[in-house]
Amino acid sequence: MTDCELKAARLQRALGYEFADKALLELALTHRSAGNRNNERLEFLGDSIVNHIIAETLYHKFPSASEGDMSRMRAALVKGDTLAEVARELELGEHLILGAGERKSGGRRRTSILADALEAVTGAILLDSNVETCRGCVLNWFVGRLDTLSLGGADKDAKTSLQEFLQGHGKPLPEYELLGVQGDDHSQQFRVVCRLTKPALTVEGSGSSRRKAEQAAARTALERLNPDEK
Repeated sequence: MTDCELKAARLQRALGYEFADKALLELALTHRSAGNRNNERLEFLGDSIVNHIIAETLYHKFPSASEGDMSRMRAALVKGDTLAEVARELELGEHLILGAGERKSGGRRRTSILADALEAVTGAILLDSNVETCRGCVLNWFVGRLDTLSLGGADKDAKTSLQEFLQGHGKPLPEYELLGVQGDDHSQQFRVVCRLTKPALTVEGSGSSRRKAEQAAARTALERLNPDEK
């Protein structure tokens, strides 16, 4: 067995699935930076199936949960940061096929690329097998996270809480703007500003991703709202 075949076999063991059509797996691992034949269409398919599997699982796991609770739990599980964490656990990054520029700039560790690749691999498994097999793989990847979920822990994130508060009081929604990114690719810090017009308030937040920086800014905005405004 060649090194390439050994590497593919190791990945498939980690995924818990052996491909009948190895070309599908290769396509799922091919980033758009590597050429026109890439994983974007598989990513589109995988995004839908991951959302469906997680939503269906939450529906059965939490029979008394409201739509809002299930939506928040699903969002936490299928957000880019979580998908990238799962991809890292599967060591997907070392198997990615990237263009020269992405390889040099740390593309194998990039959260967005890893998240997209996990969705593409999910789409590839679906096409190579069937819905039930694909569901089994996805649930196996997420089992630890699903087991630690509780209905009481389905708290709203700061951005959702801020948005719902403003909507409930008939006020304009907040605006977020990226101020800058500092640091190397593997240790980037994002700075974001959150602006409210009514009440007038401008705060900043930072984090290791744009989403985390926006959440930090929203949290600060909530903390600074006067009690009578809340």
